[in-house]
Amino acid sequence: MPDHSFEDENAVMNQPASAYFLEDRKDPIETHTLSVLVQNEPGVLARVIGLFSGRGYNIESLTVSETESQKHLSRVTIVTTGTPMVIQQIKHQLDRMVPVYRVVDMTLTGRSIERELAMVKLRGVGEHRVEALRLAEAFRARVIDATIESFVFEITGNSAKINQFIELMRPLGLVEVVRTGVAAIGRGPEGM
Repeated sequence: MPDHSFEDENAVMNQPASAYFLEDRKDPIETHTLSVLVQNEPGVLARVIGLFSGRGYNIESLTVSETESQKHLSRVTIVTTGTPMVIQQIKHQLDRMVPVYRVVDMTLTGRSIERELAMVKLRGVGEHRVEALRLAEAFRARVIDATIESFVFEITGNSAKINQFIELMRPLGLVEVVRTGVAAIGRGPEGM
């Protein structure tokens, strides 16, 4: 009987280049809110941002503010996306930075409040104007500037609420949007 184990010397073998068979992993992309307590000194924010840009990580939202002036501490709130492994890498790399005191994944604690503020400018007259005011009332948005032809609304809430409000305003004459980025704080009596 002929040996059919090698039918053709020129046949292309469909085997991985590695001795280990690695399967394609399709880990889900997740969005996480990280709260980072840092020393309030020049260059710290640039170093934190450099960590993200140098490794190709994406920042969806970024807010920074001094939170404890006597201790010279600032809180950096970062909303980022990635696979669970990438999020874990980001947290470990942030934790190793010298001016970083603490990193908390607010998404995993499950006990946090996230809010964002947006100012939404709308141009409209007639029915569009009336509909915009009606929607703004339903979303608890405040009119902070008004002319005969335009409004500027201020809306506060979670990102999903703000996104929904913006989408509803698009067909009514949306001109521009300015957003602060996400601020997050843990629930309960404990601090960060």
